Amino acid sequence: MREHKFVYFFREGVSNMFSHGFMSFAAVGITVACLLIMGTFTLVAVNADYNLREMEQENEILAYVEDTYTEEEARRLQPMLEVLPNVASATFITREEAMESFVADYPEEELFQNLDPNIFRDRFAIRVKDLNDLSDTVKSVKAVKGIGDVNAYEAVAGGFITVRNIATVVCVALVVILFVVSVFIISNTIKLTTFDRREEIAIMRMVGATNSFIRWPFVYEGFIMGLLSAVIAFLCQWGLYSAVATGVNTNDTLQLLEIVPFLAMWKAVAGSFLAAGILMGVGGSLSAIHKFLRV
Repeated sequence: MREHKFVYFFREGVSNMFSHGFMSFAAVGITVACLLIMGTFTLVAVNADYNLREMEQENEILAYVEDTYTEEEARRLQPMLEVLPNVASATFITREEAMESFVADYPEEELFQNLDPNIFRDRFAIRVKDLNDLSDTVKSVKAVKGIGDVNAYEAVAGGFITVRNIATVVCVALVVILFVVSVFIISNTIKLTTFDRREEIAIMRMVGATNSFIRWPFVYEGFIMGLLSAVIAFLCQWGLYSAVATGVNTNDTLQLLEIVPFLAMWKAVAGSFLAAGILMGVGGSLSAIHKFLRV
């Protein structure tokens, strides 16, 4: 019996969707667009957060020791740096090691092969725990007696933080706004179906049909439209993301950015799209039919 009801409700849902082909197509198209916009901003926020975390792991503050300090005196600064807030580690680098690293970066430059180590300064490579506090950490390092200069890519780190924060705020706002818009559109599309069938619904109520029996075909209609929208949006998002990732990876000026592979998060994206699409569809259906079922 339940199987027959399922078949009936599903068939009626499909029939309702095709009875207003253009409006159903428009509802699906707009829902796909909404899902794509929400997905795009979410993925931007995810990539900004990922790159920020990578920078936290790889970014170093170079703290240069004053020239007047001997190597032994310079090494004594290490415990003072390691106890500073937000400092994960402080690695001492001698003049000789700094020279070797510099020469290794320019193996084809003959002028750099016989450099005097004394032109370099002893330094500390400092890793931070949280890039959000990078500016305060730089100030704390500079305040340590014996540190002459500090080199930190504050502008780059600040740029990633800004992008992440903006993308997160915009993403949340768009998710709310576009979700409401999608529910409204699907709701109005289904209202056209219910308006055309208002006499049939009235007759069904007169012969004793329950509200749930009347409601289910419309719920299935919204479910199908939401599911179809989610599948189309996911495929479009995959293609769009892959195209952008390829463009970024082949652009020399954007080599600093690292794009998270879509295959590493496709399950989460698919699940989110399915949940949002179905929720939009079913929510729109319930909103549309509620008016006609009120006594």
